[in-house]
Amino acid sequence: MNVDNMKSQMRKGILEYCILLILYREPSYASDIIQRLKKAKLIIVEGTLYPLLTRLKNDEQLTYEWIESTQGPPRKYYRLTQQGELLLNELEKSWDDLTATVAHIKGTPAAAPTTAPTAVDKAAVDATIVDTAGAEKAVTIDAAATTESEAAATAEKTTATVKPAKRTTVTETTMVKES
Repeated sequence: MNVDNMKSQMRKGILEYCILLILYREPSYASDIIQRLKKAKLIIVEGTLYPLLTRLKNDEQLTYEWIESTQGPPRKYYRLTQQGELLLNELEKSWDDLTATVAHIKGTPAAAPTTAPTAVDKAAVDATIVDTAGAEKAVTIDAAATTESEAAATAEKTTATVKPAKRTTVTETTMVKES
């Protein structure tokens, strides 16, 4: 069997799950979805994405709204429906089961179960930045656009460390603002 074909099938198997995760974080335009998938090294083209978005919309997992653009015609922004969030929760459980099964077969410790994203994940996360002199400063990290490791990387750039007050599982760029 062709290894490339097997890899392709594996990527196709997680594509819908990844799209739902992206849309859970924030409503997104199709090009934004493609860019986020590319950034995660899951390369797809519009010809793959649009039929999938249409199917998810027809299954009432997604909805969309047209938003005016300053750079051309209005854009269609997709977002999850409540039904879509329930599907995402189910897929999250399936993902945990699959990764636990693979870990068991490989003989490695299973990863801690992930939890479906919560409203807390979309909110700001309180944290403390400790500078190199040991002084602590309370900050708020936008959890809709950061992970703990990315916050730490940002802190490293400013020669400080971050001690999160809450655990978050979201991704993207780090935005720190004083509280």
